Amino acid sequence: MKHLTEYLWFETRNAREFVNITRKVQNLIDKSGIKEGLCLVNAMHITSSVFINDDESGLHSDFDRWLEKLAPHEPVSFYAHNNGEDNADAHLKRTIMGREIVAAITKGNLDFGPWEQIFYGEFDGQRRKRVLVKIIGE
Repeated sequence: MKHLTEYLWFETRNAREFVNITRKVQNLIDKSGIKEGLCLVNAMHITSSVFINDDESGLHSDFDRWLEKLAPHEPVSFYAHNNGEDNADAHLKRTIMGREIVAAITKGNLDFGPWEQIFYGEFDGQRRKRVLVKIIGE
């Protein structure tokens, strides 16, 4: 069995941002030479996320508004975690959007349905964070 482990690094301009990383992940699959297998993509910070969905700006706006209603940033005094910090909402948003994805690799490509793309979701940005990509297979 072959494998490849790589890290993608992000430092978003905004505190909350969604970044399409599908092409970067596919490039790593190409680098691995794996034709049949699995690809794990994991946000390695507890205030960021990795998820699969449609790459449509209206949907991204909907995610942002929906998450802000579920776990609003303000007032920061609302959260017990915000004792010296102000990112408790980001931890909750990450829990909602998910920590990782696992995708099938078939014939050397991500085996996705129509419209599916991989996203890095940032909820406490403007600092350097990483995402693990681990590919295994033959």
